[in-house]
Amino acid sequence: MILGGGKVVAADSTVLDPGWVEVRDGRITSTGAGRAPQPVDVDLRNRWLVPGFVDMHVHGGGGAAFQDGAGERVRRAVEFHRSHGTTTLVAGLVTAPLRVMERKVAELAESVQDGLIAGVHLEGPFLAAAHCGAHPPSLLRAPAAADLRRLLDAGAGAVRMVTLAPELPGGLDAVRQVVDSGATAAIGHTDADYELARAAVGAGATVATHLWNGMRPQHHRRPGPVPALLEAAGVTIELIVDGLHLHPAIAHAAARAAGPGRTALVTDAIAAAGLGDGTYPLGEATIRVRGGEARLAEGDSLAGSTLTLDRALRNAVAIGIPFLDALAAITSVPARAVGLGGEAGSLAPGRPADLVVLTDDLVVDAVFARGNPVINHTEER
Repeated sequence: MILGGGKVVAADSTVLDPGWVEVRDGRITSTGAGRAPQPVDVDLRNRWLVPGFVDMHVHGGGGAAFQDGAGERVRRAVEFHRSHGTTTLVAGLVTAPLRVMERKVAELAESVQDGLIAGVHLEGPFLAAAHCGAHPPSLLRAPAAADLRRLLDAGAGAVRMVTLAPELPGGLDAVRQVVDSGATAAIGHTDADYELARAAVGAGATVATHLWNGMRPQHHRRPGPVPALLEAAGVTIELIVDGLHLHPAIAHAAARAAGPGRTALVTDAIAAAGLGDGTYPLGEATIRVRGGEARLAEGDSLAGSTLTLDRALRNAVAIGIPFLDALAAITSVPARAVGLGGEAGSLAPGRPADLVVLTDDLVVDAVFARGNPVINHTEER
């Protein structure tokens, strides 16, 4: 299959206009500028051809939550997000009893083996009660090495990221344990001060989970974790650009401060994404959605989102983030942050043929996962 006749964002983020991509057996075999060497199978008609999106922080969508375990529920959530251009997902689990989380990790590991998801993100239970958000405070705990090992072992390599609060007893040792296991250590839902956040980065933490949200707020004499995470060259910052979690000026300032190579746009989407108003489960909590805004039914805290990455891309561009920078923030940057840089987030030859066709107003026109069409409206226009 050859796709050509449009603007192709190459592996080095240059734009081939026009450009083409050849796909065989589910992988990209070659790319080039100008006219394709053979007749094209998919005429891009001046649209954009970009890598499939990568969501490193998502809990569900289309009425299904990853918390529900493997099988059809996982497939439903994956298919929903694929229809919006996200071809690679790291499935998020929220805080639950340890034995439940252990079982869910093992179940999701099956979906990793099946290729439905790229890994598991443990957002809990090693979080600070002071900034728990939608996580039940009664189920939070300090990251004892044995407990963390249970969860990591349950995944048999499927756990790609663990979010934790480094100020908890054993927190810095837990960061090291996560990194030693081969997973990414992320700092979030934390009451850490500036100095402790720097220490966590020194111990190996490389992601800031939804920066600002679920963190000690900034103060001009007590800066908290946000400046420490923004200034650390090796830390990828997650931003939820839905207009609710962050003021647009803050989101733009954070992206500018971190730079395009360190900014990852995430959805933090829950099962309600793609559905209407109503009440939905999120782990042990009940979420109320009104006008697309998800909050705890009791307590009123923001509880994930109904965002999709295509909308996050449009939102980011609308607040002034350059298109190619915003595109990197949903492709190559998150892929690299969770150790998927060799298998996702780029149109380089040899990579899986995860492709998205965008109109000039950044609406998804076609999606291919491993070369197979998910949606394809390119011939309808």
